[in-house]
Amino acid sequence: LILHLQDTVKYRELKKGDLLLKAGHVCRDIYFIDAGLLRCFYRRQELEVSSWFMKDGDVIVSVESFYQRKVSYEWIQALEDCRLFYISYEELYHIYRHYPEFNFISRELTQHYYILWTQLLYALRMKTAEEKYGWLLERFPDYVLRIPAKHLASWLGISEYHFSYVKNKRIARP
Repeated sequence: LILHLQDTVKYRELKKGDLLLKAGHVCRDIYFIDAGLLRCFYRRQELEVSSWFMKDGDVIVSVESFYQRKVSYEWIQALEDCRLFYISYEELYHIYRHYPEFNFISRELTQHYYILWTQLLYALRMKTAEEKYGWLLERFPDYVLRIPAKHLASWLGISEYHFSYVKNKRIARP
């Protein structure tokens, strides 16, 4: 498996602001982030709504587009300079078929991201803006330093103004 991956995995660099995927295209590759930070987002008229952030050590992919081989409605953009390793859909399934041990790795990754996703959905639906900000600080403290407030606010489902208010209110506490 290791030798096969060494022969198969490709490398790509992105500069801050570069797009890894544009809506209207099929996501053909799955990426491991060696270094950097990316965001997934949607566009609703002129508004960009952040749906997820992935950083060093994470896997990033437009899930529905990649696994169902359909056109994506998501954009993926580098928020920092990035170093990425990636393989194609076809190669991933070749590895699944020929290296059964890789299925265990895939299951663990799927479980990890599924748990994160359910935690995010709970936070978005059940928490107040103040609680969402607290959740953000607890789960992803580096995001506040690395990601512009407008992207974090849209991810948490609150206005940029309210996000700033909650952040400043928390800072002002004795």
